[in-house]
Amino acid sequence: MRIVAKYSRLVVLVTSVVVSSACFSAEAQRKSSSNQGASVQETARSLESSILRLMREGDVPGLSIVLISNGRISWHRGFGVKNADTKAPISDNTVFEAASLSKPVFAYAVLKLVDSGKLELDKPLIDYLPEPYLADERVRLITARMALDHTTGFQNEVLPGRPLKIYFTPGEKFSYSGEGFLYLQKVVERITSERLDVFVARTVFEPLQMTDSSFVWQDRYEALKANGHKASGAVGQMRKPVLPRSASGLHTTALDYAKFVIAVMNGTGLRKDTMNQMVTAQVRVDETCSNCIERSFGRPSKALLWGLGWGLERTAAGDAIWHWGDNSSEFHNFVIAYPKQKTGVVILSNSGNGFSIIPELVSQITGHSHPAFAWMGYEAYNSPAKLLFKDILQRGITAITQYRALHNTRRKISVLNEAQVNGVGYWLLGKKRIEEAVEIFKMNVEDFPNSANAYDSLGEAYMTKGDKELSIKNYKRSLELNPNNANAVENLRRLQYK
Repeated sequence: MRIVAKYSRLVVLVTSVVVSSACFSAEAQRKSSSNQGASVQETARSLESSILRLMREGDVPGLSIVLISNGRISWHRGFGVKNADTKAPISDNTVFEAASLSKPVFAYAVLKLVDSGKLELDKPLIDYLPEPYLADERVRLITARMALDHTTGFQNEVLPGRPLKIYFTPGEKFSYSGEGFLYLQKVVERITSERLDVFVARTVFEPLQMTDSSFVWQDRYEALKANGHKASGAVGQMRKPVLPRSASGLHTTALDYAKFVIAVMNGTGLRKDTMNQMVTAQVRVDETCSNCIERSFGRPSKALLWGLGWGLERTAAGDAIWHWGDNSSEFHNFVIAYPKQKTGVVILSNSGNGFSIIPELVSQITGHSHPAFAWMGYEAYNSPAKLLFKDILQRGITAITQYRALHNTRRKISVLNEAQVNGVGYWLLGKKRIEEAVEIFKMNVEDFPNSANAYDSLGEAYMTKGDKELSIKNYKRSLELNPNNANAVENLRRLQYK
């Protein structure tokens, strides 16, 4: 079973970077327009070199980036290809799946309803619907504010064997939940008598001139949209959604999304007090987890909080709004902006490797590191796990054997943790390196014999290999360790009744 490995280390460029002084510092805001123009050109040259290097080292096929300075777009460019097979190039009008960058846009639209008096942030959502959304009585406590600041108690998404459920008293704590946004979408569509895509196009995209954005598929996207790519490099299928999803369904360009970010920073389209609520802390997050439904609240983060639709980051560099997006590990996107300074950056990538390079790129642009990346938990392109993966691609089983020898010299203290090894195994499966993947998962089972997830992953590897007997054996062991493993139940059903 796939699990995201914690980010092993946040790499920050230790070079003197033009961008941080040219675009993000207070000193830059005082420069003359002619000097700023020259600085932007210098910035562009520095960034272009870094982006191309990072895309190459991180195996990212395509990326689009926009820099915002003084509340305006100061530089933008597309890099790489929309599709690794066809080699069609990225351009300024290339459309990406925004993934969870959809959430701030939806939140902005919801706040338009608040300004019009059609929705109250703290009124139970159940009052807007003709029948309860869920049988659990606690659903009566859930409000629009809770949906937008991720305190509904819902899981992030409904999966096979895991129906929608309230895991803790709504309002009690933060736990990132796309399902909360989908619940609120039902309410919005009921209030407006419009489908979400129509409502958002009318109230957000048209006023902000976001001409290439939509929450559903448009025929013109055939020529404009980038394909997603797995971390293995495999080209993903072109998804063409016919129904809007508030949590993840937005299709947009980096330039269009930058227009939205600028509107938020400038306070455009909402009453001042409403916009202030959007970018004001509503709840602190647990610094050790983003999806916290089945665990007690740990340590509150000193730097990370959540507003209405936006993540908030407070550091010595200033107060920032931010969000990330990850659709099926094929599109990785990130935005961060400083409303007071009127600066920001939007990055859209068509790769499950996007977050292996985005932190370093953003740190180069802003001139400092960001706690948000460590909290999100992705592997850097030059992390030990990624380096082991690349070594295995080059040298095969020999690389695994040598890793094991190093591992054994450390008295069973692994260089990589369970989640990181699990990730390496799935990257290998994605590359169709089945034998090496099996060996990696076997190693994880040896090191973590009480892990249901380790056995589940080994079962999947054997199933992919076509070894039905060993696949069943490992799935059964996973179920012994975790009787609630719905993935193992489903795969055993398939294997035993073929």
